[in-house]
Amino acid sequence: MRTSRAGSVAAFVLMVVGIIGLYGTNALFSRSSSVIAAQILAVALMLWARAAFGSRSFHAAADPTSGGLVTSGPYRFIRHPIYTAANLFAWAGVMAHPSPTSVLFGACVLIGAIVRMLLEERLVAATYPEYRQYAATTKRMVPYLF
Repeated sequence: MRTSRAGSVAAFVLMVVGIIGLYGTNALFSRSSSVIAAQILAVALMLWARAAFGSRSFHAAADPTSGGLVTSGPYRFIRHPIYTAANLFAWAGVMAHPSPTSVLFGACVLIGAIVRMLLEERLVAATYPEYRQYAATTKRMVPYLF
């Protein structure tokens, strides 16, 4: 469990490095209406997920919180809507400013999210045995695909 928590923190840091890198290279935002729409959608998804998650606090180590498994709101469709939103936001910027550097920073966000999801799922399954059934019927990031 300790390794999972340390790996989760490292993956979170990787995601933050990716977002800061995109921002620092002016590749996060765009004036393109499609990018703005995608990023507004990402923010809306993140806010919906946080509302469904309730008053539980954020943990950099992805420690499961008490209060039961959340399967309402966007969690009905995808297991990790907040990581999905972060990737949608970041990759909209990458697509608007394609370069090796922006792809590298976008990859940091994606790889960090995937590692974090995998480690977090192990921790959540240990706390909430019903998570395995939920995971069997709900995709990680893209409904019906992944």
